[in-house]
Amino acid sequence: MFAGLGNAQNSVNSSNRPELFEEVKLFRNVREREKYDNMAELFAVLNTLQWLEKAYIRDALTPKEYTAACTKLLVQYKAAFKLVQSDSIQTVEDFVKMYKMSCSAAIERIKEDRPITIKDDKGNASECIAHIVSLFITAMDRLRLGMKAVDEIEPDLRDLVENFGKMSNLPDDYEGKEKVANWLRLMGSMKASDELDEDQIRQLLHDLDSSYQEFVRALS
Repeated sequence: MFAGLGNAQNSVNSSNRPELFEEVKLFRNVREREKYDNMAELFAVLNTLQWLEKAYIRDALTPKEYTAACTKLLVQYKAAFKLVQSDSIQTVEDFVKMYKMSCSAAIERIKEDRPITIKDDKGNASECIAHIVSLFITAMDRLRLGMKAVDEIEPDLRDLVENFGKMSNLPDDYEGKEKVANWLRLMGSMKASDELDEDQIRQLLHDLDSSYQEFVRALS
C-alpha cells in the first residue's frame, strides 16, 4: 500500500533538483573538447586494430583484406597518437594503462610497425608501403575537402610516383603508376594557382581510389 509513496517522494525530490537532469560535459571549452575528441580517436583506432588482429587469427578475413586494413590503421594510429602525445602520455603504453585498455595484440602490431603478413625487411618496404597508403589517403581527403588548386594537389601525387619507384616488388603492370603520372603531366602544363574543374576532380578521385585498391591487392 505504501510502496508507491517512496517512489512518489523521490519523484518530487528530483523535480526540485533540476541539476540532476543536466547533461554532464567532459569539457569546458573548445580546446578541452578537441583533447577528448583526439583521445577518443586513438582509443577507437587501438580497439579496431585489436579486433582486426583477432579476426585474422580466427581466419575471419583474407590476408589481402587484413593487410590493407592493418596498413591503413597503422597510418591512422601514428596521426592519432601525435595529437594525444603529451608529458603525461609519452608512449602508447601510457595511454593504454591510463584508460585500462586490453589490446596487447594491437600494441605488438604497433611495435612491429607492419602487418603480420609482410615479412621483416628491417623496415624498408613496410615503411614505404605505409607512406604510400598515407599519401593516397591524404590526397583523396584533400579533394573531398574541396581543395582544387594545382599547388595543393600536385605535391602528394609527385611523392606517390617517387615512392612507387622505391618498391621493387610492385608489379610492372600496376596501372596506378601511369594514372598518377598522367595527372602529373597535366598539372605540369598548368599554373600553380590553376584549379581543377568538378569533372577533373571526380575523375582524379576515381583514379586515386582505384589505384589505391589495386595497390592493396598487389601487396598480397
